[in-house]
Amino acid sequence: MRTENPVILEVRNLKVAYGGIQAVKGINLELRKGELVSLIGANGAGKTTTLNTLAGVVPHNGGEILYAGQNVGKLPSHLRLRQGLALVPEGRGIFTRLTVQENLMTGAYTRRDADGVAADMEKVFTLLPRVKERLHQTAGTLSGGEQQMVAIGRALLSRPQVLLLDEPSMGLAPLVVEKIFEVIHSITREGMAVLLVEQNANLALEVSERAYVMESGRVTLEGTGHDLLNDPKVRSAYLGEDVGAELAVA
Repeated sequence: MRTENPVILEVRNLKVAYGGIQAVKGINLELRKGELVSLIGANGAGKTTTLNTLAGVVPHNGGEILYAGQNVGKLPSHLRLRQGLALVPEGRGIFTRLTVQENLMTGAYTRRDADGVAADMEKVFTLLPRVKERLHQTAGTLSGGEQQMVAIGRALLSRPQVLLLDEPSMGLAPLVVEKIFEVIHSITREGMAVLLVEQNANLALEVSERAYVMESGRVTLEGTGHDLLNDPKVRSAYLGEDVGAELAVA
């Protein structure tokens, strides 16, 4: 864990309500520059709500969201994007009737540096060569894995410092998932921070430096990916292992 890196995103006592229902109940978490951190938990735990709130898609009703030391909790989503918080949503959220190139360019809509956008487009092509091959194809005709690559590429064109990544492996073949996670590792090596929500808890913990476990809107455990991967409670609840039976056999 690269603890020498500065904290780029800090969440303090975050609360989010839908109507009268409190979906997120005062969570705290932090993310350092160049760090890959996972948020795992059962369906309905509040993981996606947390990412959407950090991106400004969903409002919060308590707590603070600090990005690079500044409270961005009251900023609209497009201004958070401009400052460096980019979301790749669950289900990818691409525009199926637009071409791949048009989808990518929507990620740069807050930017005015044409030369910089062109340079970043080439970086995306280097990371995701399949995207370049499909550049003029209608996005709705792509495979699920290709659509996920387009969604990531679109987010990267906003030049984020923090990438909020929601369920990138959902519905994808193992080889495609492997490629997606290679890309994630590449961008963290370049200094970008990634907060990952991932249905495959085993995979998430294997690749993450640190992780948080959410249950019913609260963070109930946190630690390194390695430690949580070997925690009996986590293994029993989220990794599908009968730890009690395993201990009995031992």
